[in-house]
Amino acid sequence: MQRREFLMHYLRRAGAGAGVMTAAAAGFVGYYQPRKQYYGPSKWSGDEALAEKLKTPKKAVVVGGGLAGISAALELANRNFEVTLVEASASLGGKLTGWEIDALGQRFPVEHGFHGFFDQYYNLNEMFASAGVGADAFMPSPGYPVLFNGKALEVFGQTPKLFPFNIMSVVQQSRRLDIASFLKDYPGLLPVIGMFRYRYDRTFRDHDHIDFMTYCRRGEVLPAFIDTVLHPFSDATMNRMEVLSAAEAMRYFHFYFMGSPEGLAFRITTRDCMSALIDPLERKLKASGVRVLKGRKASGLAVQDGRVTAVHLDGSGVAGQASVATLPRSDVPESGWLVRQSAEGMPFLVARRGSGWVAYDARCTHMGCPVRPADGSPGFLCPCHAGQFDEEGRPVGGPPGAPLARLQVREEGANLHLAHAVGASLSSAPAEGPLSCDYCVVASNVRGTRELFANMPSVSPEFARRVASLGEADPYAVWRVWLDRPLSSATYPFYTVSGYTYTDSVSIYSSFQEPFIGWARKSGGCVVELHAYAVAPEQIRPEQEIRDTMLKELHDMFPETRQATIMHELFMMQSNFTRWAPGDHASRPGIETPYSNLFLAGDWVSTEAPVFLMEAAAFTGRMAANAIASKESLRRTPLPIVPMEGIFA
Repeated sequence: MQRREFLMHYLRRAGAGAGVMTAAAAGFVGYYQPRKQYYGPSKWSGDEALAEKLKTPKKAVVVGGGLAGISAALELANRNFEVTLVEASASLGGKLTGWEIDALGQRFPVEHGFHGFFDQYYNLNEMFASAGVGADAFMPSPGYPVLFNGKALEVFGQTPKLFPFNIMSVVQQSRRLDIASFLKDYPGLLPVIGMFRYRYDRTFRDHDHIDFMTYCRRGEVLPAFIDTVLHPFSDATMNRMEVLSAAEAMRYFHFYFMGSPEGLAFRITTRDCMSALIDPLERKLKASGVRVLKGRKASGLAVQDGRVTAVHLDGSGVAGQASVATLPRSDVPESGWLVRQSAEGMPFLVARRGSGWVAYDARCTHMGCPVRPADGSPGFLCPCHAGQFDEEGRPVGGPPGAPLARLQVREEGANLHLAHAVGASLSSAPAEGPLSCDYCVVASNVRGTRELFANMPSVSPEFARRVASLGEADPYAVWRVWLDRPLSSATYPFYTVSGYTYTDSVSIYSSFQEPFIGWARKSGGCVVELHAYAVAPEQIRPEQEIRDTMLKELHDMFPETRQATIMHELFMMQSNFTRWAPGDHASRPGIETPYSNLFLAGDWVSTEAPVFLMEAAAFTGRMAANAIASKESLRRTPLPIVPMEGIFA
């Protein structure tokens, strides 16, 4: 359909006149359009004359091997820094990491959950391209379907990139909304129009104190528009709409839709993210000269005269890190394990053994998630990634490759004192001394960052308070099932879901990703993953109860599954996404810190740029490298972004 015909089509449906329509078309199409921009050039006068690379290499240590850390490490390596990347897990990738499991006589890759890669992930996509990730790693999503509990399916396809056709297209594609009713209820349009007026300073000043649901209800937004569009889309922030900052929601919608020049176009990977994306990035890091240390946790930072001089690793004998906790002996039960946390938040396990005691650091050696005693067996389970340990702490299943760290237990009167052995390592890698550095970038997730700074003497109590205030969103659950029959009624590879207790999305891996496609072809079955984006505190239940409820929800969405048998399953429940609660933004730390050579990166870092989730991680990693480049009088790299402001700002 030609642009003029497209416009007139919607104008007739809305009941507007042709003259008004022509004027609107000239105004909106000619001026009020989102356009790709670059962050930096207007602020960085004189950079053009600066050198691009160091003549003499300097040492940089990047803590955290997720997208933010990889982004920072690549940028610094390109500027001739001698970079060491430290990652506590056995694999890089952060939330894109993966591992393999044995199931049904075959090896299968698994990961944290489904990921969509949007066209406006400019910095992330540039990073993938630099690592040689080709077009064959992706396929375009055929649409954005939303399954509702008790209501008809809504399918939002590729939307036009021009305003106002983008918002009209969303409304027009919906069975529950129509243009005339949408425009007629103009008071409820005002908060939606307000979202087109996104401007960083004003938006956070006026709206960060309330949650997004309150913002919509106060503004009398059409309930059908909330249920059909705003609620299911905002839940993908991994924060429930009821506890999501209204300002962060406005930034989110500006980035993904209202201010995006790219519409709702996104891609999905044709193989698991680990082999399709992270492995090529690791090869690129090593080819760029980056030293990659996996399975090594940064345990502390050495500071002198307001500068970080070295990064200590587990096993390097950091003073003051050995003690874990002191607790009354009477707290330990006669049988079974006592599960506790230290004052710094480190989980540990203690039990009686004969006339003595046994204790473990309860951080899983895969990604540091807390383990717990397994039901019905004497060992331990990491519910985040289905890691299994026997009663001696040795890994016996799932991705962990190293045993749990054994703690020393010393009786002190009526108390027990627990401590790490000095020089003990939480990994199976050989012990290594501190990593000296000229610059340091901390790019861990929220939990890792808080732990790293918890015992560090701060030059600024305010900075310490900001780091300590960082929070994680409600837990999320991922349940992948291998069924003995196909999902015949599913016509899309991915569904957003609304109105159910747990399920927020459904991904049919056997329809878009190998080796699941091949397995389904041979077996006649299918592989389906149900994802609960954020489980409210009142909905936290035993795992079996959550699985049973999600199974009922799967039966309701796809009735043919009532006759299906689950041949294999993998259930994970974890908490590692960033919290975006009302009021959080004011205390969020930025990229620069009170330490002159220490910088931060991650989706949790405060930035004025309109970025979110994976793109925020890649963007802030590059920004941290730019900040270091500025310290060394090097040229900074302009970074592509969606428009800084909404079209009505």
